[in-house]
Amino acid sequence: MQSFLGKSVYKGIALGKVAVLRKNDVRVKRAGIEDVDAEVERVGKAVAESVGQLRKLYEKALKEVGESSAAIFEVHRMLLEDEDFLDAIHNMIRTENVNAEYAVAVTRDNFASMFANMDDDYMRARAADVLDVSDRMVKNLSGRAEIGFDFENPVIVVADDLNPSETIQMDREKILAFVTVHGSTNSHTAILARMMNIPALVGVPMDLDKVKTGTWAIVDGYQGQVIFEPSEGVCRETEARIQKERERLRLLHTLKGKENVTLDGHKINIYANIGTIGDVGYALENDAGGIGLFRSEFLYLGRTDFPTEEEQFQAYRQVLQNMAGKKVIIRTLDIGADKQVEYFNPGKEDNPALGYRAIRICLKEPDIFKTQLRALFRAAAYGNLSVMYPMITSVEEVQKIQEIVSEVKKELEESGVPHNVFEQGIMIETPAAVMISDELAELVDFFSIGTNDLTQYTLAIDRQNERLDDFYNPHHPAILRMIQMVVDNAHAHGKWVGICGELGADLEMTERFVRMGVDELSVAPAMVLRVRKVVREIRTKRQVMF
Repeated sequence: MQSFLGKSVYKGIALGKVAVLRKNDVRVKRAGIEDVDAEVERVGKAVAESVGQLRKLYEKALKEVGESSAAIFEVHRMLLEDEDFLDAIHNMIRTENVNAEYAVAVTRDNFASMFANMDDDYMRARAADVLDVSDRMVKNLSGRAEIGFDFENPVIVVADDLNPSETIQMDREKILAFVTVHGSTNSHTAILARMMNIPALVGVPMDLDKVKTGTWAIVDGYQGQVIFEPSEGVCRETEARIQKERERLRLLHTLKGKENVTLDGHKINIYANIGTIGDVGYALENDAGGIGLFRSEFLYLGRTDFPTEEEQFQAYRQVLQNMAGKKVIIRTLDIGADKQVEYFNPGKEDNPALGYRAIRICLKEPDIFKTQLRALFRAAAYGNLSVMYPMITSVEEVQKIQEIVSEVKKELEESGVPHNVFEQGIMIETPAAVMISDELAELVDFFSIGTNDLTQYTLAIDRQNERLDDFYNPHHPAILRMIQMVVDNAHAHGKWVGICGELGADLEMTERFVRMGVDELSVAPAMVLRVRKVVREIRTKRQVMF
């Protein structure tokens, strides 16, 4: 039995077998071979294995994110079966008597370079596809393929680190917990773990080479501890704790259908944060009153090219239809910082959190923004849509956004495309936006406070830097005073205010937020009923003290 302490991302308990996710651990070496026919046959088997993997990924994506977004896996399959690509590999094996891994790697580099140098944007984007499918082949040839994200049975995922696009691909029904060597409790991956209601630890000082797939382990999010190869006695104690946890959740579920009303009659909306179409089921299952934050950037992650207007329209429409008239607030593209997308060609930035991201990309590259806005206008005809814009720092930015929105609306009207208008709001996540929130309130319909970035920028702390976790304090008096200022300025202009950052799910703060006058809290689906329970047990008529 061996245990390690880490930083808890989500307080829960899990007991199960480990799946170690190792990345980029295959080294391709050139080796001479004697039987070229056998080597060509190995290539064929690797192609077949890769096609099978891609077929499973396609079927999974089809169910969770729809046909248009799943199409990327079909593109990868077609590349694997491309005759020119395969002929180049076979020819190298036969003419140079080299091993299949080396032939695939060299052909990969040649084809990727060829595509990258083409004039056509679509063809240039295929370079990343070639790299992806070739790497899959090399790993299958080496017999050291990554575990991937398609687990047969529920597992505890152990890894060096996980990025958001990897986490979002996983089947949540097959994940018991996350444990990573690196990572911050405030990273976007940590946010996803909380959204998925999965116990998770980051910053665990373990040696991955000594952790074996199939090993039994316990993840204790309350104690911030992972135990490998626990004794029978410890397992029995853990199983008893898991049963108590399940009973607590069962009691929470008796709150379904109840109102979010305090003991003295004050009502507050409790919505859910989601990242994919598949998350809508979690929001409905937990009786969320609406979607307070749909992170639309996840339509852009895990791809090699921009999602089309049609792809986005289908995704937004599906969410709106599934929510059946309940409010759905979609945040426009928020790429940048910890959500890097290579095909955006962002370039290297010394401090990406302060760099080219979110609304700045949309205003500098309006064609990208207009594509998303057209999809949103079209989808608005199918439900109760609100749209909010991230990373606002000035009145001029909001005015420019509104000009672009008006242009898109006019274009749709002139083209006779069915659409509808939507409520428009902004994210308050910079100190600048807080300080001019009285002016901004005159221009928009609502505010949504993003406490993650607001804390980062106010305290001058990079929330991705795990060494600074002890200094990251979302309860800092400055943050709370800023929230109160925003609420007061919004209400003075008859506008409503929500909190969609992680602080909204902090049960220690729920009572204070209600008394501050916050109108809506948007939290991970798993937290909806927990926040409702707290709301129903408090009284609001006491003064807030800082």
